[in-house]
Amino acid sequence: MEETAVLTSTPSDTPTRARPAAAIPGLALAVAVGLVATGLATLAPTVGAPVFAILIGALLALAGRTTPALRPGLRVASRPVLQLAVVFFGFGLSFAAVASIGASSLPVLVASLLGAFLGALLFGRLLGVGGDLRTLISVGTAICGASAIAATDGVLRARERDVSYAIATIFTFNVAAVLLFPLLGHALHLSSHTFGLWAGTAVNDVSSVVAAATSFGHGATSYAIVVKLARTLAIIPITLVLSLRRARAAEVSTGSFRAAASSFPWFILAFVAAVGVSSLGLLGPSVTAALGSLATFMIAVALAGIGLSTDLAAIRRAGIRPLALGAGVWAVVAGVSLAVISLTHH
Repeated sequence: MEETAVLTSTPSDTPTRARPAAAIPGLALAVAVGLVATGLATLAPTVGAPVFAILIGALLALAGRTTPALRPGLRVASRPVLQLAVVFFGFGLSFAAVASIGASSLPVLVASLLGAFLGALLFGRLLGVGGDLRTLISVGTAICGASAIAATDGVLRARERDVSYAIATIFTFNVAAVLLFPLLGHALHLSSHTFGLWAGTAVNDVSSVVAAATSFGHGATSYAIVVKLARTLAIIPITLVLSLRRARAAEVSTGSFRAAASSFPWFILAFVAAVGVSSLGLLGPSVTAALGSLATFMIAVALAGIGLSTDLAAIRRAGIRPLALGAGVWAVVAGVSLAVISLTHH
């Protein structure tokens, strides 16, 4: 589901005890960008801090203002910080609300998943993109971006080049979603809940879902998070199906569950615990409001980390065909999701 899509992971020679300190420069830069973005959002609230954060971060990255020394901190900003923000949003929900949102979103989730895989099959044939690359892009678009790609690759054992191209493609449309979805939502006069459902089912990574929903309006954020986390659970059946197709019978169970577990977003359990605390009424309204405000700022920091991780060279290396496939599948998912929402939610 995540977000540091075009960062490359390399073995570190740094001792384990030095790793926290290594994260300080990149994390500090992401926080600084998040503060600037939050300040700009007070001047232009319709744009929102997440959009400013990812734009400023990407501009700095494209201007060559980031270095390899910043990567550990940027990974912290765009993963743990984001996950903790999602957990904090859970303190503003209840189990009744989560169950209601999950049940109402199920038809849209199923339709968008089917649309992603059928769209990938159609556009893949038209563009001449097949095999593992097509599968990785379709799964990344359908479920949760880079995390789904990582889990799927654990089953497929695809070529490193195909994995890199798929991640670069997903990253490109994560950024596009943060910029375009709020504008489209307002142009279509969607309510906060409708937009949250649409973003939760049609935007790739958790970071982009939360950023788009927060930019649209605070009422959409919690709704979008619940829908997105429900969608993320599709990692498990998808990896099982792929294992059945690719692995020998004796290796199916072990390989598929290992692949799913390795990339499964376990912070969902902390999110559920936060919802439980909220459902029991253990926190007062002022504490809940403060946690919500902190979570919103943390989203800006996470998006700053993602923007600062932009690797234009990786996107260029992917070439036009994978990007065109990603665009086609993304458009199908967005269209199918919105169509089903209009039919089932009035």
